[in-house]
Amino acid sequence: GVQTCALPICAAIGAFNYVNLREDTDMKLTKLAAAAVAATLAASPVLADLVFPSLDYRTGPYAANGIPFADGYADYFTMINARDGGIGGVAAKVIACETGYNTEKGVECYESTKGQGALVYQPLSTGITYQLIPKATADGIPVHSMGYGRTSAANGKVFSNIFNYPANYWNGASHAVNHALAESGGDLKGKKIALVYHNSAYGKEPIRTLEELSKKHGYELSLLAVDHPGQEQKSQWLQIRREKPDYVFMWGWGVMNQVAIQEAANIRYPMDKFVGIWWSGSENDVLPAGDGANGYKALAMHNVGSDFPVFTDIQTHVVDAGNAAGAGDQIGTVLYNRGMYAAMLAVEAAKTAQGIHGVADITPAMMRDGMEALVIDEAKMTALGMPNFGPSFSVSCENHGGPGLGAVQQWDASTKKWSLISDFGPSDMEVIGKLIAEDSAAFAAENNITEGCN
Repeated sequence: GVQTCALPICAAIGAFNYVNLREDTDMKLTKLAAAAVAATLAASPVLADLVFPSLDYRTGPYAANGIPFADGYADYFTMINARDGGIGGVAAKVIACETGYNTEKGVECYESTKGQGALVYQPLSTGITYQLIPKATADGIPVHSMGYGRTSAANGKVFSNIFNYPANYWNGASHAVNHALAESGGDLKGKKIALVYHNSAYGKEPIRTLEELSKKHGYELSLLAVDHPGQEQKSQWLQIRREKPDYVFMWGWGVMNQVAIQEAANIRYPMDKFVGIWWSGSENDVLPAGDGANGYKALAMHNVGSDFPVFTDIQTHVVDAGNAAGAGDQIGTVLYNRGMYAAMLAVEAAKTAQGIHGVADITPAMMRDGMEALVIDEAKMTALGMPNFGPSFSVSCENHGGPGLGAVQQWDASTKKWSLISDFGPSDMEVIGKLIAEDSAAFAAENNITEGCN
């Protein structure tokens, strides 16, 4: 069985077989490579959505305040997608998860959404924020507790992934005292201030600051806790009627605010001496009391009303297009504006992150870098259709809270409108800075954190 042939003929046959074998092998390899590339593309999209979870509460006793914030937050991202084609060419995706303002549910929402590419969490709850601080930090995901949460998280050298710009509760406590000082000729000695507060981590947050400021300015502070959800306040307001404090400050939320303002009207407490934190100053809080709420004041971290170009864009690209998160009737209200403001700050931080890292499809770690390098000035706000909507500020590793500027707004029951009655002014950082340093140092010691910047 050995087959023989002449040399030239054998050479020709061998060459022919080699070519066929090589072509067959190349074709198989090409098919395998194509299949591998297809599988890789299917498993890893080239450009994923930029994911922004929204921890909503559209149900429960705090829904009246949770709904407009969630609507404003979602609508701004919808507008960005429709008007601008996303953020740096990448679509934004809002994932809503209902918490009912319940801390346990909020943590569940975090755990169920963090793996979907979540870039930043806005818990809209101090209780949820406290629980997420260690979790989000370990996971490398930033948290923005805008004007709430743990105040000492303003120290970015300890709280690397937690941000609370443009202002925090301790700033707010100082703003309220500064307003009382301005109205009292700069002297509060011998004056009485009562704090009506939600009996939770949220409501307790300003107490230490108010106590320190009372030592500095000589006023007498009384503390009146209101249990969740805040519908029973008769005894607190009877005490206020007896003691006749010169000012009442309020750290309330949801139905608690409505009840407190109605009770204040019932005992004829002077409304212009009643000042709420920025979470106690929405239309929902004052409308139920009718004319009785006239003159009530609240702190503000941003402007009020709908007289800004951005709202025209939201109307055109979101509401008129039938894509509003709600009925479209909350535009211009305080909490809708706040949700929109929070979304705008998230978008601008994402743009900043894209610029820093030179990529559009950013990661949570990149988003954190963008938040820490965020600069908001009047030129940028004007370009965004939001001139004079909020204070100018910048963020750094040392300061995750911004400059802590705040204003005062007042309710006019005849026009049913809020208006700012002050400019955005500073808080007493001599007192607050020491408290932030003290509290953040204690947290660092408890959690074996070495304070510093990367």
